[in-house]
Amino acid sequence: MLAIDREQVLAYRILAHGLHRTGADPAALAVFDLGVQDISQRDSAAVALTARTREPVPAASLVDDPRFTLTWSVRGAPHYHRAAEFPALIPALLPLHEADARARMNWRDQEVAEAGMPAAEALLTAARALREVVGKPMTKGAASAAVTAMVPAGLSRWCRGCQATHVFEQVLRLAAPLAGVRLVAGAAPATLAPVAGRPPVPTEPDPAGATRLATAYLRLHGPATAAEVAGFLGTTKRTVTESLWPSDLVEVRVDGRPAYLPAGQVPELENPPEPDLVRLLPPWDPLLQSRDRLTLVPDKPRHKEIWKIIGNPGALLTCGEIAGTWRTKSAGRRLDVTVNPLWTLTREVRDEVEAEAERVATARGFTGTRVSWEE
Repeated sequence: MLAIDREQVLAYRILAHGLHRTGADPAALAVFDLGVQDISQRDSAAVALTARTREPVPAASLVDDPRFTLTWSVRGAPHYHRAAEFPALIPALLPLHEADARARMNWRDQEVAEAGMPAAEALLTAARALREVVGKPMTKGAASAAVTAMVPAGLSRWCRGCQATHVFEQVLRLAAPLAGVRLVAGAAPATLAPVAGRPPVPTEPDPAGATRLATAYLRLHGPATAAEVAGFLGTTKRTVTESLWPSDLVEVRVDGRPAYLPAGQVPELENPPEPDLVRLLPPWDPLLQSRDRLTLVPDKPRHKEIWKIIGNPGALLTCGEIAGTWRTKSAGRRLDVTVNPLWTLTREVRDEVEAEAERVATARGFTGTRVSWEE
């Protein structure tokens, strides 16, 4: 049995995530096998791709690229996916059974009782209503109001922030891909639109498709455990182990703990290239989506600086480690980047950070940068 340490795991993941920047085409990046999460106000998807491609990927070009579809998908979070693969992704996101649906929707017995129907049925009910409502681009608020009027009252709740009663937010988000509904990239306020040639709302789950998602997680974030796969997909460990655990896996010991990796990835795990690179990763970058945060950052008190409930910073990656955080502020056409390193960085690394900041500015449409350091 292969035994490795966390440094080797991180070196492998940096390779698997394309952070050595060997490719030019963003659509060819392996991270799209799971999707690239986007926070439009911060152009996070474009910055994540810029960290992985030879040339910066302007956010405007990503918005207009027909090869990508933006939608609420895994855990109801907005992700860019390859448009050609989106039809196959739709049934893979349908819960496999009632317990799976409850976990993904964050529903308990109380919500099921109030809905008057099982969670899985409630999700499909919302998806059918959303598909009927969204026949052309419309704002999220308008779509939510229309769906609320169509579904049973038990699927709605009073929202203090909106001062209105509307369908559960998570139910709406999980229903969107099932309904063949996408987010209009770059639109504000959030706008929904039908996907071209969308299929009917699926009625049967796709265990094979769900297993492909689990395999993609293990390939990108492995070696990993079933609990970590479940955390990423928003379901339970039992659902993963009983219904979508891949068969072609190899057990690996990571600092003595068992974890798993697709067999075909073992050679890269055994001999990954040195991660002697510097990258500015945006908030919710694919690398930061690993559910074993102690592997990424062993110092647990630091986690609250990197993974916040609201307003995550970006992360500075250097020499295979998360070495700090960074934030931006616009100043006209200039992007000001403030870096907060976790330890003292060499002059060479600082120079590379400044070069990376220029790439981030280009991706976000700014013409200049200024980097400052918080010691």
